[in-house]
Amino acid sequence: MVLPRLPLGTAHGAVLGSVEAALCGLKSLKGSCHNFCTSVYEDVTYKELKNLLRSKSIKLIDVRETWEIHEHGKIPGSINVPLGEVGEALQMTPRDFKEKYNEVKPSKSDSLVFSCLAGVRSKKALDTAVSLGFNRSQHYAGGWKEWVSYEVSEKNMEI
Repeated sequence: MVLPRLPLGTAHGAVLGSVEAALCGLKSLKGSCHNFCTSVYEDVTYKELKNLLRSKSIKLIDVRETWEIHEHGKIPGSINVPLGEVGEALQMTPRDFKEKYNEVKPSKSDSLVFSCLAGVRSKKALDTAVSLGFNRSQHYAGGWKEWVSYEVSEKNMEI
C-alpha cells in the first residue's frame, strides 16, 4: 500500500506516517495477525485445496452467483452462497441456513475456504467472514478457472 507523502511538519503527514509504519509492521508479522488482518492471509493453492477437500477438514464456499454454478459447474463438495448473501448467511441460525442452502451451517470454529471464478469475490467473502469472527478462513485465489485447468491437466496425464 503506497500512501501519499506529505511534509512531515503537518498533522496529516504525522498521521499518515504513523499509519504507513503500522501497516508495514502488520505485513512483517505475516503469520501472527490472522485474527485481524486479512491482507496477510496465504492463498490456498490448488493442491492444498484438493488435499483439504479429500481430508474433509474444510467447508468450501463458492461465492459465485447461482447461474454461474449452473452454467459452468462447481468444485465438488462446495456450497454455493452468492457473495451478496455471505454476511447474512453466516449470521443465520443453523436451521435457516440448512433450509436455504441445503447444507450444515459452518460454525466459527470450522475451517472455511472461499472460492469464486478467479479470486476477487472470494477475497471479499473472506474479509466478511473474518469480520464476523470466522477466523479460520482462507480463500482459493485461483478459483473455478484454475481448478478446471488443473483438473483437465491431471486427467490428460492419466491417459
